Amino acid sequence: MKILIAEDEELTLKTLELRLKKDGHDVILARDGREALSKIREHIPDLVISDIMMPYVSGLEIIAEIKENHPDHKISIIILSGMGQEDIVLEAFQLGADDYITKPFSPNELTVRVRRFDLMKAR
Repeated sequence: MKILIAEDEELTLKTLELRLKKDGHDVILARDGREALSKIREHIPDLVISDIMMPYVSGLEIIAEIKENHPDHKISIIILSGMGQEDIVLEAFQLGADDYITKPFSPNELTVRVRRFDLMKAR
């Protein structure tokens, strides 16, 4: 599965990259929202894991862009954010996020959630 990670915290980005590559995924990195949108258009990932608060373009804007401009590609979206307020979580789901994980997160839990999307793609 091709996964794009949009994350501006370098340690979190590298942790996710190592974990997902270890699990056999093709990983694409984006360090801000603008770079994420560019790479989504270029690579059409199966799954996007995005923070909410990033430079230039937010994770919420990324969700909206994916849903508006890539409806035929069925790109799944997991939000991974330190923002756990109910209104932000609800907005992410209303825009089309498929899952929401609050930081700090468990790498094992993330792996299980990613596998769930991998299994859905295989069907």
